[in-house]
Amino acid sequence: MIRPKFNNTSVTVIASIVFAAFLFLLPTGFEGALQFRDAVKCKALVEEVDNSRIIDTGLIRTGQQVCSVRFLNGKFKGMTAQGWNMLTGSLSQDKFFVPGDKAQVVVHWQEAELGEGSEDEIGGSEGKIEFLSVNLIDYYRLKGELILAIAFAVFLIAFAGGTGVRSVLSFVITVLTLWKVLVPMYLKGYDPLLCGCAVTVLLTVIILSLVYGFDRRLLSSVSGALLGIGFAAVLAVICTKTFKIHGAVMAYSESVLYSGYEYLNLTRIFTSSILVGASGSIMDLSVDITSAVNEVVKKCPSISRLEAVKSGLAVARAAMGTMTTTLLLAYSGSCISLLMAFMAQGTPLYNILNNNQVASEIINTIAGSFGLASTAPFTALMSGVILAGRKK
Repeated sequence: MIRPKFNNTSVTVIASIVFAAFLFLLPTGFEGALQFRDAVKCKALVEEVDNSRIIDTGLIRTGQQVCSVRFLNGKFKGMTAQGWNMLTGSLSQDKFFVPGDKAQVVVHWQEAELGEGSEDEIGGSEGKIEFLSVNLIDYYRLKGELILAIAFAVFLIAFAGGTGVRSVLSFVITVLTLWKVLVPMYLKGYDPLLCGCAVTVLLTVIILSLVYGFDRRLLSSVSGALLGIGFAAVLAVICTKTFKIHGAVMAYSESVLYSGYEYLNLTRIFTSSILVGASGSIMDLSVDITSAVNEVVKKCPSISRLEAVKSGLAVARAAMGTMTTTLLLAYSGSCISLLMAFMAQGTPLYNILNNNQVASEIINTIAGSFGLASTAPFTALMSGVILAGRKK
């Protein structure tokens, strides 16, 4: 009887799939918000619009946009109704629909008694369904997002084969862990810094095990990555306290407080977000160095541990030159509009550097860069010691 052979990578993939399925089914405890509990969510086609109730003052539009919509799926598929799009004057939040747009709508309705009738009742001559409200929430983007995600997964798998499959799996696990574990723990009032550290360690072990399986390379890369993440966490705590940065600099953080979660410590959540954000680049650097040293050892099994460490340090120096710039560009890109506003208003540089939002991005960049700087030599050291010197 021939039995299938499983290597370390196969076992890791199977375990990761099981873990991903568990996360997918895991309830967060925050399902079913009150405003959506008795509503039906569906896709609708905007057929006509009435802009007569909109007040237009140049860039700012306020008022109500009345839209005639036809439902494209769900319980009311094929029916038409009158929907409302509320404009508050916020360019970042408001939507302005035109005929032909597809919208995500939230419908509140009730069963009407026979014989009743109004212009909002749909359902044939009986008039059984009465739409209480039809609110246009946003443009319908789910189909495009799904196509984009599938294309990304197909490209990875076609280009990298089994490695691409593991990359997609690590991507899915990361998304599910952040949404199903980290965010609910924040909202439930657990210590954000401890939660961030625990989740980051978990993700580091899972992602790197998908790369290497359970062997010496995993030990080398994980040890280097965890050291860098720990260093970044310590520095983030010190800098956040020293620079007196309040966690409200995070987008939408005040909205969370006003939603009934006033007990949250936004500053510690901000500090936790720094190490979570830096962990990706740190893992990347640890994998680069570990893989480079492993290739050197494979090509030259007789290499000494000292020479392997020197090779790892050479790779580390080259990689650090671009990794720190990667962090800088990533964080700078997220606040480019803020920098444009400062320049357009002629704000002096010393005022810009003292701004709390700019200071928070500086902490993000510097803390992450210090994490990379500590990861590189330690990973090189661990890779040389663990991977080399075993064969003469």
